[in-house]
Amino acid sequence: MYPEIHSKHLNTAMKMTTSTTYKYDCQSMAKFLSAYAGILFSSGSTCIRLEKNVTRIAETFNMHSVLSIFPRHIHLTVSDSGGEVTTAVVNIATKPVNFTIITRLSSLSWDIADHRISLHDAEDKISEISSRPQIGIWSKTALIAAANASFCRLFQGDATAMLTVFIATVGGLVIRQTLSSRNFDFRVATILSAFTAVVIASADHIFSLSTTPDTAIATSVLYLIPGIPLINSFCDMLDGRYICAFGRLMHAIVLTACMSIGLYLGISAMRISIF
Repeated sequence: MYPEIHSKHLNTAMKMTTSTTYKYDCQSMAKFLSAYAGILFSSGSTCIRLEKNVTRIAETFNMHSVLSIFPRHIHLTVSDSGGEVTTAVVNIATKPVNFTIITRLSSLSWDIADHRISLHDAEDKISEISSRPQIGIWSKTALIAAANASFCRLFQGDATAMLTVFIATVGGLVIRQTLSSRNFDFRVATILSAFTAVVIASADHIFSLSTTPDTAIATSVLYLIPGIPLINSFCDMLDGRYICAFGRLMHAIVLTACMSIGLYLGISAMRISIF
């Protein structure tokens, strides 16, 4: 669960003073905070939230933390009043954005600060939060498809076009989720997902199923727009985290480019002209 720790002082990781009170050294604190920060950041947290939460936990145990946050890893240094210093580096896993984990981990930082719960109990809570079952994949797919169909309506698509977009979105999501589960490159998965959605949505144009087939095709890939990376990039830029902001912006640009490639390939394959 924890990354490799590089420490200047290797003391006992945890010292029990009473049956209910624990004293922690920098090494055990760095282990905990690096794991906490890695999960929080990979779930889609902004840099400012990450730094505030980690600082809050460290200060609760009378320690000082310094974070260097990069797009692919976090460099964390923890020090105490006695001069002990420990540094940990944690890699950032590629995971879908999960606001439930972000909210619960943020709440956990306040529980540690307000109720002084031990790191052992906090570790258990992190494991519980990380392993808690998420919304079912088919429920999530249906909700995303319904949202995308709503975008179709927003751009004046009729009921048939909305139904077409719903089906196209489901098809594209199934392709993306299947490829992701088999560890395909996310760029390839995005291109093929967009291509699949456009091919399905093109049935509206080919068979004249609705009065707004162009809207159905154009909105069938909107579920792939990387809105969260774009928002996080803007938030990090306002906070002065330019490296992370640039990294997230480039990631969003790459995803948008892949979506556009899939859209173009789908339109070309079906020999449709909507411009």
